[in-house]
Amino acid sequence: MSNVVVAQSGGPTSVINASLLGVVDGCREHPEHFERLFAARHGIEGLLTENLIDLTSQDEQELRLLRTTPAAGAIGTCRYKVKPDQEEDLERIVEVLGAHDVGYFFYIGGNDSMDTAHRISELASERGVDLVCTGVPKTIDNDLGDQDRQLVDHTPGYGSVARYWASLVLGLNQENCGSAPADPVLVVQAMGRRIGFIPAAARLADPNRELPLLIVLAEADLTLEDLVTQVDRTLRRAGRAILVVSEGFDFGDLGARRDAFGHVEFGASQQSVAQVIVNELNRLGLPARGSARGQVPGTHQRHAFAHASPIDLDEAYRVGRHAVRIVVESGSGFMATIRRVGDHPYAVDFSQAPLSEMANSERTFPRSWIAQDRFDVTDAFVEYARPLIGEAPAEIPYENGLPRFSRLHEALVARRCSDYIPQTHREDPE
Repeated sequence: MSNVVVAQSGGPTSVINASLLGVVDGCREHPEHFERLFAARHGIEGLLTENLIDLTSQDEQELRLLRTTPAAGAIGTCRYKVKPDQEEDLERIVEVLGAHDVGYFFYIGGNDSMDTAHRISELASERGVDLVCTGVPKTIDNDLGDQDRQLVDHTPGYGSVARYWASLVLGLNQENCGSAPADPVLVVQAMGRRIGFIPAAARLADPNRELPLLIVLAEADLTLEDLVTQVDRTLRRAGRAILVVSEGFDFGDLGARRDAFGHVEFGASQQSVAQVIVNELNRLGLPARGSARGQVPGTHQRHAFAHASPIDLDEAYRVGRHAVRIVVESGSGFMATIRRVGDHPYAVDFSQAPLSEMANSERTFPRSWIAQDRFDVTDAFVEYARPLIGEAPAEIPYENGLPRFSRLHEALVARRCSDYIPQTHREDPE
């Protein structure tokens, strides 16, 4: 069986489709191993429902445009978790792959996606099915991998969201500086759940610490009282303050919603961390005229291709190609990885790690990179993150004055299996 299925899972990024194209191009270079290429529409759900897009029949120009197409609109993503006890789902996946002569499965995603790929790989091995499963890393949170960054230095997606936040803070500073008489405090909430790599990237806008910028990571173990006190000090010193806070800062129950993986969906919750802080600052009163104002940038931060890092874009593509090389040379059960081999100049190579180690891994922001006062990050973090955002912006194809993104046509492969409803989607019999 030599056909290929590639799929995506979890939150998208600006460069996720560059990895998709890397897999496609890598497979095309080895016709002796790979025949037809399929994409599962909306990730693992597409496998369960047998919705497979034929990538082999796509227009070549549209495939090339994947490199500069953000988010997951091309083939879709999902937040469907195949749980250990969902035997029917696992068996269905193997059934669909076998029905379409699929011998290779590439899953682009984060730690939960690597867990799914690992489960499928193990099940195929138990059933004696000739199936090679390989992971392709993706996450803006940068939380996939080992804590000491020997196997995984960073993940595709993070460099672009870091560039977004560095650019955003420069604009926020102009806003805050100009509007300080009326709005001296600006509180802005960053994505990343309880992992601090995204809010930490705000420091890249001001490495010399010239702005009244406070960075609050969930890992800093601060309280709301601590925040109020530090904002008060900053206002008395600088007359204004910009506070970038992690969405996962613990204020107790905010009416949180959770996705299928059990992760809090902060953007869908009843309250935001930023609003809680703004409310408290304004309730207590500021040592300056005016009010605190809050902002909560949404999912735009993870797909804003205008801020895509050229380094991130290149590495996302290359790690997709490298995943194919792993299949050819090492077989099943691995995830492609990016390792840093130099800082001055910045350089990386591409390696691999066992899916079993990457499955459900969660790397946290190093405490050694949190500043002593806990309202900043250290120069060591700046040295780590600065190369990831690149220099000049990534080039974007335009048409009629607007970005031209890929338009894959949904050429679905004829079904060979019976209809199936994924286990999690079935109505409760009670």
